[in-house]
Amino acid sequence: MLTSCANSPTKSQENFFAMDTYMTVEAYGENAEKAVLEAKEAVVNLEKLLSVNDENSEIYAVNHGKSPDLSEETFDLITLSLDIAEKTHGAFDPTVYPITVAWGFTTDEKHVPESGEIVSLLEKVGYEKAAVSGKKVVLQEGMKLDFGGIAKGYASDKCAEIMRENGVESAIINLGGNVYAIGKRPDGNLWRIGVADPSGEGVEDRAGLLSVSDCAVVTSGNYQRSFTQNGITYGHIIDPKTGYPADNDLLSVTVVAADGTLCDALSTALFVMGLEEAEKFCRENGGFDVILIAKDGEIYVTEGLSDKFTSERTVHTIS
Repeated sequence: MLTSCANSPTKSQENFFAMDTYMTVEAYGENAEKAVLEAKEAVVNLEKLLSVNDENSEIYAVNHGKSPDLSEETFDLITLSLDIAEKTHGAFDPTVYPITVAWGFTTDEKHVPESGEIVSLLEKVGYEKAAVSGKKVVLQEGMKLDFGGIAKGYASDKCAEIMRENGVESAIINLGGNVYAIGKRPDGNLWRIGVADPSGEGVEDRAGLLSVSDCAVVTSGNYQRSFTQNGITYGHIIDPKTGYPADNDLLSVTVVAADGTLCDALSTALFVMGLEEAEKFCRENGGFDVILIAKDGEIYVTEGLSDKFTSERTVHTIS
């Protein structure tokens, strides 16, 4: 879809459904239309490689005991996933899929599994059990990979790369809440991205606003997908160590970095860690910034966002 006016750059936008979510790619400039169509095609092609349900996908083959030579994209994502899993000591783990299935988060039949089932399934979880050799990955019996916690971030990086290759200097990529901002807005201002208030008590349910350029912004929290059973609410982000939904003092984690893949995986990992461990991880590692919203309503941000994040609440700096 193209729109234009005399004093503004050409705009191109594609809205589509992929990776189980609605996506929008919007770009401005001479090659905007070409870049947007290429970005959409790249996302659709990635889904064909990574879908756990498509019998023709590479991940489906791996999950069902086959060991095909993997495409460059699939192998790259597996390598990145296992690397982040190791760095986060398993707080992010692409092998947790069997437990996610047991909880029903992949279907409309969400329920609390029997404790014995969870104990049994935990034996099939563990990133260190995935063997990578050449262009192949081999899993132990019963193990399954899923990239729901990292694939959209990886796809956003591919879209951003396509924008830059086409000379696009202003674009906003929103892949189901995984946002990547290219350059600045057409009017020269920074892109402004709202950070959701999981408690629903903020202005228009926003905890604050981020002003950014040339980076990804990804938020994770169990408020996004959950169900209630016997008066207890269970979220979709599973702690790989316990087999139960992460339940700690955090409501949400937003990660900001030039690397969308890292943002996507880290937002999940830091949420699983909880506030204290997440702060510690941030202090000990660089290359990204975070916004942590705690259950008590307090907001914590790294120093790199101190002049980019605005909120009506008190904001504490992680230093």
